[in-house]
Amino acid sequence: MPYALNAQIREITGKQNKNIREQGLIPAVLYGPAVENQNLTVAKNEFNKIFKEAGTSNLVDLKIADNEPIKILIHDYQSDPKTNEIVHIDFYKIQEGKKITTDIELDFINEAPAVKELGGILVKNLDQIEVECLPKDLEKIDKIIVDLSSLKTFTDIIYIKDLQIPEEFKVLADLENAVALVSQPKEEKVEEEVPAEGEEAAEGEEAAEGEEKEGAAAEGGEAAEAGEQKSEEK
Repeated sequence: MPYALNAQIREITGKQNKNIREQGLIPAVLYGPAVENQNLTVAKNEFNKIFKEAGTSNLVDLKIADNEPIKILIHDYQSDPKTNEIVHIDFYKIQEGKKITTDIELDFINEAPAVKELGGILVKNLDQIEVECLPKDLEKIDKIIVDLSSLKTFTDIIYIKDLQIPEEFKVLADLENAVALVSQPKEEKVEEEVPAEGEEAAEGEEAAEGEEKEGAAAEGGEAAEAGEQKSEEK
């Protein structure tokens, strides 16, 4: 799917960018091979819509003023830590025929049986994978699918090497890296009530006292029997 974005040349820089943002614009910079860095602005609403769909791994036709559109990647961006709004963007102008490095997002589909049937906890170790490819190859893939239905037990693991990635893409990460797995649910330990030292002592004294009473009762019974036997003999 082609993506298009309009931009204007920016004369203002530095702290004055605050005034630009108050006008509903985002300051940006364009750079890349065989091109001079260029300061730009884009409409916040328009950019947010495109960025939500294109992300950082799809080519965008950037039209600067009345010039012909150029192919770029949304290479990087900075966000306000308080509002989480994007406050600055880096556009990378690609060069046809020259390989680029970018991140492809992962799309997790289906439910893991180990979660649904065994009550496990899904663990996602990655949300994107770094690859090297030609710019034109980015049109062949939007996201990399991760099918969680293969996670049937707690020993099953999905590795990068298990993913269906077109051969045109060279994965720059370790193929043995785990993408997703299901961990066992934590068992709730039932703590036994341990009596305090005073309670233990009291229980011990009660037990000893009970044993003494039982012993005394037994001795008393034996003495009574002995007395009865002597009376019978007389």
